[in-house]
Amino acid sequence: MPCATSRETVERSALAGHAGYGYCKSQHRYFWGFRLYVLAAPDGLPVAWCLATPKLGEREVVAAMLHHERERLRPGLLILGDKGFAGRDFHQLIAGYGAALLRPDRADEPRRVGSLGRVRQWIESTFDTLKDQLGLERHGGRSLAGVWVRVAQRLLALAACIWWNWQTGQPRKRSLVAYDH
Repeated sequence: MPCATSRETVERSALAGHAGYGYCKSQHRYFWGFRLYVLAAPDGLPVAWCLATPKLGEREVVAAMLHHERERLRPGLLILGDKGFAGRDFHQLIAGYGAALLRPDRADEPRRVGSLGRVRQWIESTFDTLKDQLGLERHGGRSLAGVWVRVAQRLLALAACIWWNWQTGQPRKRSLVAYDH
C-alpha cells in the first residue's frame, strides 16, 4: 500500500517512522508505505488483517497475526500461502495451532503440490478487488489513523458485499459488479 511517491513527501509525512520502503513484486517497483496482510475465508471474506512496515518479514507478521487470532483457529484449518512461507519452523508453528499450510513448491525442493495456480487466482482476485474496485491503493490517508481507517473501510465494504451476496443467493460471492456504479 503506497503512501507517498516523492522523497520530499516521505520526509515530511506524518507516517514517517511507521511506513517504510519495500518492493512490490507484482508491479515490479519500489514503494514507500505499508504491506497489508489479510487472513480471509475461501470466499474472500476478511477475517483478520494488519498493516506492517515492509521491513518486517512476512513470516514474522503472519506468525504474530496467527498468535493474535489463535482463539479463532480451529483444528484442521487449511491455510493457503505463497512460496515465502517455506521452512520447517513456520510449518511447525502452523501445525501447533492444529492447522496445515498449503503453498506452492519452490524450485529447490522436491515436488509436493505443484504451483497452485488456480488457488493463487482466488487470493490475487481478492486483492485485485480491494485495489481496483475499492480503491485501496488510492486511499489518501495522511496519518497513521487515517490510513488505518481507510483500509478498514475498504475491508468492511468488501465484507458487506460478500455478506449481502450470501444473503441474496448470488453465485459469485465476491462479485461487486452490482455495486460498481
